[in-house]
Amino acid sequence: MESPSSSLVEKIKGKIFSSNVDPYTSICPSAYDTAWLAMIPDSHNSFKPMFKNCLDWLLNNQNQQGFWGECDAFGKPTLETLPATLASIVALKKWNTGALMIDTGLVFIETNIEKLLKDIDNNCPRWFRIVFPAMVQLSESVGLEIVFPDAVTGSVSRIFHGQQYLLNKEELVGKHCFPPLLSYLEALPPTYTISEEDIRSNLSDDGSVFQSPSATAKAFMATGKIECLAYLQSLIQRCPDGVPQTYPMDEELIKLCMVNQLQRLGLAEHFVEEIDEILAKVYRNYVEQESWVKPTNMVAAQLHKDSLAFHLLRMHGYSVSPSLLFRWFLDDEEIRTRVEKEPEHFSTTMLSMYRASNLIFCGENELEDVKSFTRDLLKRSLVTKNGETQRKLSQFQQMVQRELNIPWLAHMDHLDHRIWIEENEEVNFLWKGKTSHVRISHFHNVDLLQLAMQNYEFKQSIFKSELKELMRWAQNCGLTNMGFGREKTTYCYYAIAAATTYPNDTYVRMLVAKSAVMITVADDFFDAEGSFKELNDFMNAVRRWDSKGLSSHGKVIFEALDNLVSEASGKYVEQGGIHDIQSSLQDLWYETFLSWLTEAKWNKKGEAPSIDDYLKNGMISIAIHTMILPASCFLNPSLSYENLRPAQYEPITKLLMVICRLLNDIQTYKRETEEGKWNFLGLNLMKNPNFGMEDSIALGREIIDERTKEFIQHVLVNGQSDLPKPCKLLHLTCLKVFHLFYNSRNAFDSNTQLLEDINKAIYLPLRRNTKTTKIDLSQLRSMPKMKDKSIQRPRFNWSFKHNRSFCVHQVISPPALRNGYGIISFNPKALIPGFI
Repeated sequence: MESPSSSLVEKIKGKIFSSNVDPYTSICPSAYDTAWLAMIPDSHNSFKPMFKNCLDWLLNNQNQQGFWGECDAFGKPTLETLPATLASIVALKKWNTGALMIDTGLVFIETNIEKLLKDIDNNCPRWFRIVFPAMVQLSESVGLEIVFPDAVTGSVSRIFHGQQYLLNKEELVGKHCFPPLLSYLEALPPTYTISEEDIRSNLSDDGSVFQSPSATAKAFMATGKIECLAYLQSLIQRCPDGVPQTYPMDEELIKLCMVNQLQRLGLAEHFVEEIDEILAKVYRNYVEQESWVKPTNMVAAQLHKDSLAFHLLRMHGYSVSPSLLFRWFLDDEEIRTRVEKEPEHFSTTMLSMYRASNLIFCGENELEDVKSFTRDLLKRSLVTKNGETQRKLSQFQQMVQRELNIPWLAHMDHLDHRIWIEENEEVNFLWKGKTSHVRISHFHNVDLLQLAMQNYEFKQSIFKSELKELMRWAQNCGLTNMGFGREKTTYCYYAIAAATTYPNDTYVRMLVAKSAVMITVADDFFDAEGSFKELNDFMNAVRRWDSKGLSSHGKVIFEALDNLVSEASGKYVEQGGIHDIQSSLQDLWYETFLSWLTEAKWNKKGEAPSIDDYLKNGMISIAIHTMILPASCFLNPSLSYENLRPAQYEPITKLLMVICRLLNDIQTYKRETEEGKWNFLGLNLMKNPNFGMEDSIALGREIIDERTKEFIQHVLVNGQSDLPKPCKLLHLTCLKVFHLFYNSRNAFDSNTQLLEDINKAIYLPLRRNTKTTKIDLSQLRSMPKMKDKSIQRPRFNWSFKHNRSFCVHQVISPPALRNGYGIISFNPKALIPGFI
């Protein structure tokens, strides 16, 4: 397997990070908004479009299946394609072009609407209830007949009634609904009377209606206001090849989204300088802002930006306060009420905020509040209105479920990269706009996905080779067929390789994995296999560092250990180390074995240590420092010789040791109690007779949570620890390993729980997305007709009064019938003067 293409890396740098690249090219155009601009007639010739390039974009961007708009990871249409396709065919119909494309679009609607409406029947998004009925009405108004099969007439009826309910309930620009109704100006029916003054008084300084191109296009067609035209012309000048659904956009937010995309795809290591430059600028801007202006319209985008900025800046070592980024939100009850009432609109933003709240330090109550608020909303997104768990979750909902169920420290970054690659189109939402999610442009995403796949499969090839070598080493040393204990060679390697992108050095990974295998076998020897005499003989041999007098298992373990220590100390000198670290490594291992012997004495004699004595010894016996510190000598920059065997371990190391000990004790309590071993939970129950097991576990988790906050601060904040940054990141990697094994279950002792993940991480190729082929129009037209079934629907006649306010005349008419299908038929007049 070849390494990722350097030419592809340079190509992406040129397309995304070059100083002369417009950030707007990184964002997918909105077919829906582009269609609305394409509908505007030229002011000098009403038979021609004012923005012909928008019409050309529609002609060139119909999906092979017949729709306009976004598809999922498998090339299948999303709900957003229904109104986008209807708006697009209306624009084509208006200018008498693209007849075959219109026909194909109509067939797409007929044949796919049942599937697309199925998942929202009991939970229809607010935006869809507003926009979809309006686009059906608009299509009928230009002579297009929208055919709905019998199976969906009930669903469509509920959506239409849902629109009426919203219009009767909400204010034009209300406080508690976002986006406000007026931002859907192009979709508001004539029953909703809007005056020119309503539009004029709500225009932004840039001449837009809530920065919405589609709403501003409608406002211009209805009022002819020059401010709206200036906005639209500025938009087209900036975005000539399809317009975004929001304009202007925060360019810094776009760049942060690109950095986040690189991180999620596992590509950050190829763009280190570019990422550092962007984050440095973002940090300067946050620090330099003198006052905070509460966003009135772009709340979702601002929250998304703040959460991404906080997460990325904190992960890269910047000192950033949660008060600076989240206090405006937490203190504003009006905005929080908006978010609670529109959970679907803010879902991706809430997930981004939830992820940011994971990086919490001690005393940061704001982040505790953010985590509580976002967790509750995300949980609501997984249930129906009746509070029942949804039977079928979308890919995005599955991602939410993973985030809620698996703490971020238990996530394996390598597997997360795989999920993000395989489900990219489905979960690659940035933030929710008016009618769809903002997404990264396919123009960029194709190259990013290609590089990500190359990168992932290249790492798989490395991991496969390293694991094979590790298994050969363990077998040659006799560690795989001891006849007792746990054989965890694959588990040990998988965990250190998949947890994070650190370490990215083969020898560091191998040394940690070998040490973990060594510790597992030796720990089982001390716990269960060796007699008290054998353990004392072994300790004497380690103290002398001489295997004389050892036999059987003790001799095999010592010789394997001697091989490991000699290899590491020799390689250290080989790489330019000026000290001989062999004696320090021997002392480190002796300390670990001595702690195991202490535990063996307690267990064999039935002596109960104090909790303090137990934890002091248990921090050593968990042996996490025995894996980390020797490996840190081979990082760049490396651990200093003095820190390998200090008089006192660094606070970051001691925090890691106690957290890992408690994680292990909580999940192994039952087994260790049965084996007559002391454990933190059992000792705590002895000390506190009024405690139950749940109380003891809760106390252990409380200690873990508090120590973890301290630990994360030591890892992420520069100056909190004297250790080099790569060494701190290796500490973080090993904490993630222990969370993988012991967060919610004892996965390390299971022979099956991690096998599927191991296969995905090392062996199974990535799933290639297959796009659906173009629909056969002739075959679809010859499909068997459904039984006649029609329902009564209102037909709206649209008109303009002389003061340009919208008004409506509603009449009830019998339904139209066509080819045996039940039709919901509307026959309104032109939406704008001269439109037809």
